[in-house]
Amino acid sequence: MAYKTILAVMDTAENANRLGDFAVSLANDFSSHVVGLHMETFATVPLVAPMEMPDPATVQAVQEVAHQQTTDVERIFNRTMSDGGVSHEWRSFMASVGYAASSALDSARCADLVIARQPNTSALSDSRADIDSFLYDSGRPVLLVPYTLANPRPIKRVLVAWNGSREATRATFDALPFLIAAESVEIFSFGADDSDDHTKALAGTDLASTLARHGVNVTVTSQEKAHGVSAKTAIETRLSDNSIDLLVMGAYGHSRWWEMLFGGVTRTVLDKTTALTLMSR
Repeated sequence: MAYKTILAVMDTAENANRLGDFAVSLANDFSSHVVGLHMETFATVPLVAPMEMPDPATVQAVQEVAHQQTTDVERIFNRTMSDGGVSHEWRSFMASVGYAASSALDSARCADLVIARQPNTSALSDSRADIDSFLYDSGRPVLLVPYTLANPRPIKRVLVAWNGSREATRATFDALPFLIAAESVEIFSFGADDSDDHTKALAGTDLASTLARHGVNVTVTSQEKAHGVSAKTAIETRLSDNSIDLLVMGAYGHSRWWEMLFGGVTRTVLDKTTALTLMSR
């Protein structure tokens, strides 16, 4: 199996410049067709008392800026794909809700893989909310490219964050093309909470056996819970030496609103990931 259709989220000119190279690299690895997607939002301006009527000239000026960005992003995408010799197509839509629109989600749901760039701020920006929508609603795996990663590099070593959940299971098998091609894959489980010590020791071994039958070079490691150490801290520590090229993990084991309000592993990864990260739910 391989990712034959990749949807690249081209939200801004800056992200299009960076993300395009990663899309070309993946397309060459898997002989993929790349769909570039950009959502142009309707112009909105604050209403001012006493008339509370938007100024038509202001609305037009704001919309022209948004349309110019669409034109710039399309040019960057087409140039990058053509220079890389990649089969591609461009899609742009206009919607008031950005990438949460049904037109964007419909495109995502017909792709093997969605690729997007990590927002470079921890604020709840439009880009971050858009990535959340793709993760939560598209039903497709999302490959998140860290803003600190400037150029594509071979995916040789993969870390699978495994907790036995539906989301982690989905992410692992969605990542199978990467796992098969990698030099080594480590299944990492943290704080198995089963009371059976024998079951704790075997955490991830059944999954490893299944992956090995696909030809994956896989190992299993586990870490017990310790005071003051959370799952997200354990994962961050594993990534800190920069030897991991790809992190695979399930997204939103809790509800999205819970993680937005109280934090969670998904939220931490969206904000701080330093490795390519494939997430599914």
